[in-house]
Amino acid sequence: MSLATSSKNRQSRADQTRKIILRAAVREFSTHGFSGARTDAIAKAAKVNKALLYYYFKSKQSLYAAALEEVSGKVIASALDALDPRHSAGERLLRMALNHFDRILTQREFQSLMQQEMVRFQRDEGGSIPILIRKAFKPLLEKLREAVSEGVRAGELCEVDWLQVTYSMFGANVFYFLSAPMLQLALPFKPFDVDVLKSRREAAVQFLGQALFVDRARGIKLAKRVLAEMPMPQIKNFQVRRKWL
Repeated sequence: MSLATSSKNRQSRADQTRKIILRAAVREFSTHGFSGARTDAIAKAAKVNKALLYYYFKSKQSLYAAALEEVSGKVIASALDALDPRHSAGERLLRMALNHFDRILTQREFQSLMQQEMVRFQRDEGGSIPILIRKAFKPLLEKLREAVSEGVRAGELCEVDWLQVTYSMFGANVFYFLSAPMLQLALPFKPFDVDVLKSRREAAVQFLGQALFVDRARGIKLAKRVLAEMPMPQIKNFQVRRKWL
C-alpha cells in the first residue's frame, strides 16, 4: 500500500469517527441542552474514548457549536433547494411553506437546539444565534425577499410586503403545532394524526395559492402541482413538544 493510499484511508476513518461523534452529540445536546449534556454520555454513545472526543473537538463548547452547525446546515440546504430560482417566484414561496411544515415534522433535533439557543440568547448567555443569523438565516430571508419582489414585479403575485408574507407562511405552521394540544381539547379532532396533518399541510399551501397570486386559478393549480411533487414525509406516532417550535 502506498503512503498516499494509507494517508487517504486514515483520513477517511478520521472523518467517519468525527461524524459518529457529531451524531451522538446532536442527540445528547438536543435532549439535555448545553448545560445538561454530558461529554461522557456522548463518548459512550459514539463508542469512542473520551480523550478522542477532545482530540476532534477541543472543548464541550466547540463540540456543541459543531453539532448545531451540522443540523442547521442540513435544514438551510433543504430550504435553499426549495427556493431554487428555476421555479417561478410564486412557486418558490409555496415550496418554502411546505419545506417549513415538513421541517417541524421531521427535524426535531434542530427544533430543540434552536429553541435552546434562542433562550440562551435572550438571557445574554452567549451562544451561536448571531453566527447562525449572519451565515444562514439572513441569506435565507434575503432570498425570500427577492422571491416576493420578483413575483410582484412580474405580475405573478399581489402587491404584498415580503416580511408579512414570511410571517404568514411560517407563522401559520408554527401556530398549528403550538395550538394543537389545546384545540384537541376543544374540538372533535386529533391534530397529530397523520391524515389530519396531511390535510392541514395541503390546506396551508392551497390558501397561499389563492391569497398571494394575482391569477387565483393559476395559484390553485400551482399549489396542487407542488403538493404532488412534494409529498408529506412518512412519519410514525408524531408528538410535538413546545421547544421544537
